[in-house]
Amino acid sequence: MASLRAALFDVADGNDEAAALAGPRVLPVGAVDLRDPLGAEREIDRLAERGVRAVRLFPDEQRVEADFPSVRHVARRAARAGLVILAGGDVRRFWRPLRGTTVVFLDTHFYHLGDFVVAARDEPGFHTSTRLLNSPDALETVAEHLGVDRLLYGSRTPWYEAVVPRLRLARSGLTPDQVAAVAGGNAHRILEPPA
Repeated sequence: MASLRAALFDVADGNDEAAALAGPRVLPVGAVDLRDPLGAEREIDRLAERGVRAVRLFPDEQRVEADFPSVRHVARRAARAGLVILAGGDVRRFWRPLRGTTVVFLDTHFYHLGDFVVAARDEPGFHTSTRLLNSPDALETVAEHLGVDRLLYGSRTPWYEAVVPRLRLARSGLTPDQVAAVAGGNAHRILEPPA
């Protein structure tokens, strides 16, 4: 659970609201303002101190380009703090500044899947959401070239139809154990606090 309030106009209060929702079925996800890299430094440190495990980047909504220095800086700071990055934006533009991090690209479109695969071959921390991977062989392509551990189930309710990604996963060529990994096991693995 991330806060659009934190992403768009009130970082600290929005993140505090998200953190207050933490529970057995809700994982709070922080957000930072990429337009304010110095403030983002402080907020990443504060999130890590509170035990938050992930931070959501909203480059499109914040009108930030991939080559802005803030993107690479915030990604490095998040990685040093042990945070998983959940990144919006086009994977073809945002892969480079996110190298060396553990990141889930939330907007990987099946048209861009080849670009994700070739970038992720050299980046073991690159993962992708299944939300927009609805072509007949997208999930199987990632499993074949990168391994099923790079896929995390994604849907975007209430704005988009949640049934399509679920049906695609259920009817994929993946084994039941692989489906279970994509449906939640991989997310648990990468978001698990360090021992």
